[in-house]
Parts: sequence; C-alpha cells; structure tokens
Amino acid sequence: MATIKEIAEKAGVSSATVSRVLNYDESLSVSDETKKRIFETAERLNYSKHEKKKKLKQGKIAVVQWYTEKEELNDLYYLSIRLGVEKKAEEEGYEIVRLFQDSKSNLTADIAGIVAIGKFSEREIKKLSKWTKNICFVDSNQLSHKLDSVEVDFEQAVTEVVDYLVERQHQKIGFIGGKESYGDQSATVVDKRQLIFEQLLKEQELFSEKFFFVADSYHVSDGEKAMQQAMNLLGDDFPTAFFIANDALAIGSLRILQENGLSIPNDVCIIGFNDASVAKYVFPTLSTVRVETELMGETALELLLDRMSTDRTVAKKITLSTELIIRESSD
Repeated sequence: MATIKEIAEKAGVSSATVSRVLNYDESLSVSDETKKRIFETAERLNYSKHEKKKKLKQGKIAVVQWYTEKEELNDLYYLSIRLGVEKKAEEEGYEIVRLFQDSKSNLTADIAGIVAIGKFSEREIKKLSKWTKNICFVDSNQLSHKLDSVEVDFEQAVTEVVDYLVERQHQKIGFIGGKESYGDQSATVVDKRQLIFEQLLKEQELFSEKFFFVADSYHVSDGEKAMQQAMNLLGDDFPTAFFIANDALAIGSLRILQENGLSIPNDVCIIGFNDASVAKYVFPTLSTVRVETELMGETALELLLDRMSTDRTVAKKITLSTELIIRESSD
C-alpha cells in the first residue's frame, strides 16, 4: 500500500492535499486536474506488477469511456480499469486515444481497435460496431452481439458478503445503491449487485424492503444523502449492517453515521464494493469487495489484440473472480 507521502511526492502536491482529496473533502478548493492527478497516482502506486519493457510502436487503440471525465473522478472503478488498459497498451507498443462521453473528438481511420469501458445501450453498441468488429467491452456482457467482454463475477462477490454478514448473525441488513443511465439516456442500467443481494437475503429470510435505498448516482455526496434518509426514516429500527454498491457511496455513508454519533463497526457494519485506492485511506478503513480492475483492463486489451491478430469471429467472455477484504469498518 502506497503512503500518503509517496502519493504526494509523485503527484507534486502536499500530503494534506492528498489526504483531503482521498477522503473526498468537499471543503477543499482544488481543480479537477489536480484531483485526477492524485487519484491516478494513488491507483498506479497500488498496482502490484512491475513495469515491463515497452515494445515498438504498433498503432492506435481507442479507449471509449462511458463516463465523462468529471464523472470518472467520482467513481474510481472506471478510472482504474482505464489505467489498466492504458498500462497494458503502452507495454504492447500501442498509442492510446481516449474518448470520454463528453469528448468532442470521434473515432478516426487510423485506430486499430476499441476497448469500451462501462455500460452501453443498443444504439451505442451498433454505432461502435459499424466502425469495427475489433472491440472488447469491459464491465458489460456483449456475447449476444458476438463481441468480446470482460466482467466480474457479481454472484460470487455478493454471496461472500451475505455469508460474512450471516455468519456474524446480523438480522437487520441494509443496502445502498445508485442510479445510472446509458450515455444516450435511452434507458437506466440495472444493478446486478442489488438484484443478487436481494435474492440472497430472501433465501435467508432476512430481506426487508424498507432497509433498501437507491441514491441518485454513485457519488460520495449521494451516499451521504441516502444514509441520512435511512436514519431519518428508520429511527431506532436501524440495520446493524449495510452492503453498499460502491466505495464512494460507502465513504459518504460512513461520514453521515459518524456525524450522527454512531460507532463503526460497533453500531453499524459497513461493506463497500470495488476496493478503490481510497478505501485504505478513509477512517475507519473500509471493508469492501476487491475487484481486480487493473487485471480487467489488461485482460480486455489482451482479448482485443487476440481478435485483431487472428481475425477470430467467435466472441469470448472472461469472468474474473473477486475477494472480500475485511478492514476496520466491519471487523
């Protein structure tokens, strides 16, 4: 784990600034560019693998991010996947062309393939497919379109969370999720984590709809609002544990619980999802499901290069496992 000091030195800012940015301190006046540099530095320093020797230049790969650049700063899951793609592409000698949801530039003829990160509508998939069949999607299953995909095993991940909470005899278990829509606003995105969590709790006869809350997005501020809503509505009938759909929401939730005088984990146990670099720097440190985002990005690039080099027409989907990491917020 990289220290605050190491991140500060690499990012060219003070340790105090790094600490406040990693804790999503909204009172800090700092540019999005500085935030981006700090978050990217934190993610890169927490990558476990050593730098590999770079190959000669091979061409250009487009990385299409379903988020805007600003939204990416609020959900480090997708930022970390992008960095994994870019790191592997650089090692393989490819130049990266970044296209965010709000990018004004478009795909050009000299791009050899596409890694599409996030959730995409039917219309968006058709648009990308018209340009090339050399595409790999990360975090969405596109086998039905005969396109390569890399996904996380959400069922395994959520099952581990439920098993952990049941073993510790929690009877009142809550959930906080978020809302998302495709970039073209054609539809909302269904969160598999919520569906699986709900079903598993029903099987254990522990599901209570009143303990489930869905925020407007997956940002820290929305976690604060959702947890405050839960406290206002539930009063003394409050869960002893919450599974929260990403780390940003979990950090916001932790903040509200502490501001209201609750002890974590003595009064309420919190488990997040993703294990973004910030999970290790908040207080208390955040229990969370570790998703190997760097490996997701690397795997997507490898699948893309395989299709490009072999003219393969049969689509592949690779599913990566996760690991429940227990830290202070639930231990």
